[in-house]
Amino acid sequence: MKAIDNSQPEKFTLRHSSLPIYAQIAEELRNDIQKGMYQVGDRLPTEAQLSQHFGVNRHTLRRAISELKNEGLLRVDRGRGTFVAATPIYYAINSRVRYNESLKAQGLEPKMQLLRVIQTEADAAVAKALQLPLSDPVALVERFGLANEQPICLNSSYFPLQRFPDFVEKCQHLTLISISKFLQENYNCDHIRQSTRVSTRLVNPQDAQRLSLPASLPVLVVESINIDSQQHPIEYGITRFRGDRVELVFDNQSP
Repeated sequence: MKAIDNSQPEKFTLRHSSLPIYAQIAEELRNDIQKGMYQVGDRLPTEAQLSQHFGVNRHTLRRAISELKNEGLLRVDRGRGTFVAATPIYYAINSRVRYNESLKAQGLEPKMQLLRVIQTEADAAVAKALQLPLSDPVALVERFGLANEQPICLNSSYFPLQRFPDFVEKCQHLTLISISKFLQENYNCDHIRQSTRVSTRLVNPQDAQRLSLPASLPVLVVESINIDSQQHPIEYGITRFRGDRVELVFDNQSP
């Protein structure tokens, strides 16, 4: 965090008389970020410190902060302060499931860590999504997604074991390859997105710890049903994305 010495505060000088004060403050902070005086993840000085530094009231300062927040340069964590935001990661939602390709196209290094894979029974939601009888055996795969070693998502996916025998045993290499590639190589099965439902909610404590996310921030929850080439449901997935890092893009034209 860039230090501000308010014992001998600098007088903020108007540079563009045609611009409102809040816009000039936003420009000053924007320049500081672009020059690297504040790095991604750095916390800015408090409202009181910045207000004194610029010689304005908090209402004016908040308008400046709000402008930079709308630009995606800052994020405000309630109870924690104002931070320099990372560049948004765009994740495309289309008929193909392409986590790795989507991140690599943005110059990011994707990684998926396998947290666990277990056999369990289909509850009401899973049974409905996969068109299975209640309590039918399914494989639950939980994975942790990173981009450039920074956490961005958690994924829980369910697969029908009658369709994919020995799935749990074969699934031990999912840290190295994608689900789509795994299904193609092991079961000669295509992997096509049928439906997507997006919602938001506050992150739960367990996910917050894994995602390094304050409990006061929301996650983007993406529920998806994926099918094979015969239109049979083969995966029901629930992915929790960091809402401050990821933007979802619906691309209806991609194959």
